[in-house]
Amino acid sequence: MRKLAALLFILSAPLQRPSSPAARFQLVEATIDDVRDALASKQITCRALVEQYFARINAYDKSGPSLNTVQTINPRALQDADRLDTALASSGPVGPLHCVPMLVKDQVETSDMPTTYGSAVFKDFVPRRDATIVARLRTAGAVIVAKTTMGEFASGYLGSAFGAVRNAYDPARSASGSSGGTGSGVAANFATVGIGEDTGGSVRGPASVNNLVGLRPTLPLVSRFGMMPARPTTDTLGPIARSVKDAAIVLDAIAGYDANDPVTADAVGHVPSSYTQFLVADGLKGARIGVIREPLDSRADPASAEYKQVRTIVDRALADLTRLGAVLVDPVTVRDLASRSMKVYDGNVFETEAAMNRYLSQHPNAPVKTLSEILLTGKVVPSRARTLMSVVGRSIDEAGYLQHLLTREELRQDVLKAMADQRLDALVYATFDQPPVRIPSDATTRAVVDATGPGNNRRLSPAIGFPAMTVPAGFTPDGLPVGLEFMARAFAEPTLFRLAYAYERGTHHRKPPQTTPPLGGGTSDR
Repeated sequence: MRKLAALLFILSAPLQRPSSPAARFQLVEATIDDVRDALASKQITCRALVEQYFARINAYDKSGPSLNTVQTINPRALQDADRLDTALASSGPVGPLHCVPMLVKDQVETSDMPTTYGSAVFKDFVPRRDATIVARLRTAGAVIVAKTTMGEFASGYLGSAFGAVRNAYDPARSASGSSGGTGSGVAANFATVGIGEDTGGSVRGPASVNNLVGLRPTLPLVSRFGMMPARPTTDTLGPIARSVKDAAIVLDAIAGYDANDPVTADAVGHVPSSYTQFLVADGLKGARIGVIREPLDSRADPASAEYKQVRTIVDRALADLTRLGAVLVDPVTVRDLASRSMKVYDGNVFETEAAMNRYLSQHPNAPVKTLSEILLTGKVVPSRARTLMSVVGRSIDEAGYLQHLLTREELRQDVLKAMADQRLDALVYATFDQPPVRIPSDATTRAVVDATGPGNNRRLSPAIGFPAMTVPAGFTPDGLPVGLEFMARAFAEPTLFRLAYAYERGTHHRKPPQTTPPLGGGTSDR
């Protein structure tokens, strides 16, 4: 296996260049290929790479722009880096992610660090196992440099364990939720790539507002074992990255069947040898893409200046899709699409309490064992406590749950029919119709009415169980990122990678935030 890993590492790395000042490794915006190349050509060691990321975290996370993305620094990261350096020198890389520094949302278990779920209730809780996704990343050779801040119990951008996570492009604004720490941290170059969790948009939201690529996979594709659930029929985990290729490489490492999460059995036969094989520069040529123009959020304000600014960017993106060879069906309409997608998502109040209680029962050392006990601590931020209270006492045994499932299936069939009638490969729309909200000064002490803000189009994908990927589409006049989202049929991740990669290659909208520039002084992250 070690020889195979070494071969894969060598084949997947770009051709080595001679070491010279021009070829010197640059940390800011480094891709997985850049890391592989630098390690293989001895431009950098794994320890030095991790140290450089630590330097950026120390400079910008709790000071400077104070992005507040990191919950816990991994105290073993440098030890892991030394082990990987030794392995590379003696027998080759340990896997395809050899020494790729990762940020991991603090919703998944790590046996060597606290797992807080964004809550002060769990600030000292160290699980006795690793989540499957953590184990697979480590087996692939990744270094987990930190666990990231997250909306408390997987909703919003606030948490009693840390406060508010801030947007890397405007720290006065939300980084979206609930994987905001991973999104803002990857945007600020605190690691090479990251992992988020997406129940109703928590990978795609932070990616969109932080000028990143974020993939919500088809639900059975990635194991959730070792992850605190929110809504099991929509919970999934996915990569947040600065490039489409990096997202594909990470998905290769984490996708596939896991006996500990039986739903992943549905993925058998649907996982290709590598998602990178679908990254082709002309991937948009001849693709038929349906445009969803109507806002999928009833709170969106088409008359507002911010909405119009985003729409201008989205219209430009649609023109680029056509320029790059796509055939647009504009618009695609589905009966009551907005109201039904929101109803399906918001109406699922039945699964959460039992799922959280069942999960907590697996941990003898957990500080509390039920959702009710969590709420009775009085520590949860008011905005999240309010939403969690609405699910207490609800159950999948209620007749309303059957109606929820029937409504969900009807919506799914209607979307599939629209795609079949128009012979569509995918649908496309803005991830958000409006920029992220400004963070109130008292956000953690009062019940914020809505942490997301208006213009949220992320609910359709989880409501019908389709994968979706957001990619950078440009910036508003105020310098705020806008995300363009592709959605395809179940297990059509190859289609998403093909379309998103071609769009990325044809537009080049990714730019690092000015709030976290390369470090000066003696630290080499240029």
